[in-house]
Amino acid sequence: MLFKPWRTTSAQRPRLVLGRVYLRPPTHRDWRVWAELRGESRDFLTPWEPTWAYDALTRGAYRRRLRAHRAEGRQGTSYSFLVFRTDDHALLGGVTLSNIRRGVAQTASLGYWAGARHSRQGYMSEALAAVLHFALGDQGLHRVEAACLPNNAASKALLLKSGFREEGLAREYLRIEGRWQDHLLFGILREDLLGLEKRTP
Repeated sequence: MLFKPWRTTSAQRPRLVLGRVYLRPPTHRDWRVWAELRGESRDFLTPWEPTWAYDALTRGAYRRRLRAHRAEGRQGTSYSFLVFRTDDHALLGGVTLSNIRRGVAQTASLGYWAGARHSRQGYMSEALAAVLHFALGDQGLHRVEAACLPNNAASKALLLKSGFREEGLAREYLRIEGRWQDHLLFGILREDLLGLEKRTP
């Protein structure tokens, strides 16, 4: 079953719960476990991400990141979540809804990462399902977009499993590992999400 019961609490600091995971905004107390998981997963993550700054895992860099997340959250232009396992509260990864556009667009961009030791276990499928409910339901968005490198088979499979449709190829879309690289573009509409739920027993 792709979509399971979920809930969100607090409009200012949403908490999403679905299946084996829950998601909440990052706090100052999360820095150490966040830095440890990102650090041990560096080789696993860097082929798919923008070049890491020299101080990417320091407490100072984390605080700057947190201030930016909170400012964007207050403006309603971005929501950042850390993903935790429900049974032992282990940090699994992160999901971000960014570049939220209102008006005639009602669209957001989706980004995500998982720690190397937690990958390919279905946790991110549940995390994305919860965030899509939040975006297309609670936030009233019409569309969520995502992109991945053409050779990132795991990310492509995750997006398709989550209900996204592949929509095309964007040339030199993002600067990854220090160079502009083509990306596959994906999108999911509110109607797609409702259709998936109707077909899911």
